[in-house]
Amino acid sequence: MSASSVAAGTTAELSAAQITAPAPVSFSIAHETPADSCAREALLDRVMGEGRKRKSSEKLRRKRVPAYGLALIARDAHGVMIGSVRLWHISAGKKAGGEAVPALLLGPLAVETIYAGRGVGAALMRQAIHNAQALGHKAILLVGDPEYYGRFGFTGNKMADLAMPGPVERHRFLALELEENYLDGASGVLTATGKLIADRQAIAV
Repeated sequence: MSASSVAAGTTAELSAAQITAPAPVSFSIAHETPADSCAREALLDRVMGEGRKRKSSEKLRRKRVPAYGLALIARDAHGVMIGSVRLWHISAGKKAGGEAVPALLLGPLAVETIYAGRGVGAALMRQAIHNAQALGHKAILLVGDPEYYGRFGFTGNKMADLAMPGPVERHRFLALELEENYLDGASGVLTATGKLIADRQAIAV
C-alpha cells in the first residue's frame, strides 16, 4: 500500500464496523480533518480531563504535527465523533554509534465513555498499527496499561534503556516493533522530531 492510499483511506480499511458487546453499535474510522479539531479537543477533555496536558507524553506532542496518515477518528452512525487516536514522530533514543532511532509515539487514545468496551478503541488501534506499518514505520511506543495494549503486541521488553522526558510508571512504558529487533541497542530519552506548528489549530494530516 502506498502512502497516498493510506492518507486517502480505502473502502476495505476504513469501513463501518459492527460489534455486539454489550449492545450493537455501528461506527466508521476515518482520517482526521481540520474540521474535527474542536470536537477532538472536547472529547479528550471529557474522557481524560485537564490533567492530560501535564503528562510526560504531552511534551513530545506539544505544538507538533501528527505523523502523516496517522491521525484517526471514529464516528457513530450519525457522524458524531466518538473516538480519536494520533501518532507522532519521535526519536527513540540513539544506537551505540550515535545514530537516532526514528519511531512513533501513540496517544492519546480516547473513546466516549458510553462506548467503552464496545470495540471502538480496539478498531482505532488496529487501524493505526496497520497504517503505520504500511507507511514504513519500524516501531510504536506509548505509555498505557499493559493489560489493554498487550493484546496488540505492546510489551516493555525493549524499554529498559529508554526514558520519557518526564516521570513515567515503568511498567506502563511499552513498545511494539513493526520490524523485528528494531529497538535493540536503543537507549536514551525520547525526543520529539515531528514538524512544529505555529498555533494550536488543527491541520490536515
